[in-house]
Amino acid sequence: MNGEQRPFVLGVDLDGVCADHTLGFRAVVAAERGVDPESLTLERSWGFSEWNLDEADFERLHELAVVRYRMLRDLELIEGAADVLWRLSDAGVWIRIITHRLYTNWGHAIAAGDTAEWLDAVRIPYRDLCFVGAKPDVGADLYIDDGAHNVSALREAGREVIVFDAPYNRDLEGPRAEHWGQVEELVTDAVARFQGRVQTQLPGFDAGADRLVRRKENG
Repeated sequence: MNGEQRPFVLGVDLDGVCADHTLGFRAVVAAERGVDPESLTLERSWGFSEWNLDEADFERLHELAVVRYRMLRDLELIEGAADVLWRLSDAGVWIRIITHRLYTNWGHAIAAGDTAEWLDAVRIPYRDLCFVGAKPDVGADLYIDDGAHNVSALREAGREVIVFDAPYNRDLEGPRAEHWGQVEELVTDAVARFQGRVQTQLPGFDAGADRLVRRKENG
């Protein structure tokens, strides 16, 4: 890089961190079972036992969710995710999306395509999109994840991880973020330690994830 310092790489999980997977999957489970979605609690464990799902139920329903319902294309964005990631990207942070979504048999093309479409639709900036289960194999200076098994594996590999708060990970030690405002603070502090300073906004650019749309509309 001609003597220049390399960019700070932030590894960002999608489900439960940027995308509200629980809410989207709840709608599918409710539709398949013919029950009111409100009867399925959002305060759930990792294995969805509160919804009376065993491993076979989860695999069957999740395959339906991805392949038939196209859930990954329509998940709700977790508040603040896109705007914060734009600000971090403007500050020179390299956004690397790291997600384990290719676990549905015969649904890889749908999962990958719908993921990319969703990222564009909700205007999340990123430089890399990695579909991988073994997250420590993907290099980053700092990770954000909600899955306890992912956080543990990353930390065992010596990686620094922010735990994105969820009912199923509250036994994990911090650093922890309950919302994206706290993610921004923690990442900004890490970037400052890494490179000594943080440029919070590129000159000549608007703030906000919808700025590219506004520029196109204003011609």
